[in-house]
Amino acid sequence: MILITGATGLVGSHLAMQLIENNERVRAIYRTTASMEKTKSVFRLYKKENLFEKIEWIQADITDIPSLAIAFDSIQYVYHCAALISFDPKDEKQIRKTNIEGTANVVNFCLEYGIKKLCHVSSIAALGDLKENEDQISEATEWNPERYHSDYAISKYGAEMEVWRGQQEGLQTLIVNPGVVIGPLVKHGDGNQESSSLFEKMAHGFPFYFKGSTGFIIVDDVIRIMIRLMKSEISNERFILVGQNIVFQELQNALADAWQVKRPYIHAHACMVNLAYRIDWFVSNILGQKRRLPRTTAQATYCKSEYTTEKITGFLDPNFSDVLGYIKRVLK
Repeated sequence: MILITGATGLVGSHLAMQLIENNERVRAIYRTTASMEKTKSVFRLYKKENLFEKIEWIQADITDIPSLAIAFDSIQYVYHCAALISFDPKDEKQIRKTNIEGTANVVNFCLEYGIKKLCHVSSIAALGDLKENEDQISEATEWNPERYHSDYAISKYGAEMEVWRGQQEGLQTLIVNPGVVIGPLVKHGDGNQESSSLFEKMAHGFPFYFKGSTGFIIVDDVIRIMIRLMKSEISNERFILVGQNIVFQELQNALADAWQVKRPYIHAHACMVNLAYRIDWFVSNILGQKRRLPRTTAQATYCKSEYTTEKITGFLDPNFSDVLGYIKRVLK
């Protein structure tokens, strides 16, 4: 039997659906009934609600050891997709507890229960920092502790250290580092639409465009590659999963065209964005509200990050999909 943590998230829900379609026995962790409804919405979107009923759901939390003990019973393979994603410094304690301590708990149970293989879903945020003579980030790029990193990036890096610890103790592991994962826009029972803030802004004619870039990948590609890796003899490796390195302006134009709104026309340069994030910091502290533009997000809008997928290509043909083409199809 296969265990999925984070089965109520974008990657976890699509993974559960694909594994069930492959006639695998799947057990999935959920924390609340409301969160489980997100996964059901995904199955509903694809008209595969009958498959949803085949999942064995266990109410548990990766930071709660007693509940995990029940979830791991009779499990052979584990996909660890659970994580807290936030770039608000106020969430630092909870981010580290969930992503580092939670991963440590999963690894410990994998060792205790003799799990055959663990696949950990990390992030490109956990990858290293380019030196002056480098222009592409790879799995071998070294993490520089003297550079500024968000709490989220630090937590995902720390989570990977827990997975490597498990490997040293005899656990067969895989780590995947997906870029920004793009999936379908799903409407839940409350009528709200699950989408990124960028998608929402573009739908209303966002005027500012950004010259930064990063790696993107569609959720179907992430799932397909993870399953192939788990079924293969490959283990104790780490792979970047990026379908395309895209400049934000190019992505924004594609979104604007799909939404049939005016393309952004004002260049939000570094000075403008950095001023905005400082104002946001001041306002959030005065009003006690969550940050809307954390430092890491601000820097990402003008920094160019390019990721290479040479390693995964050398192990298997990833056959990445066209990200921009996918977005246009989904929004239509």
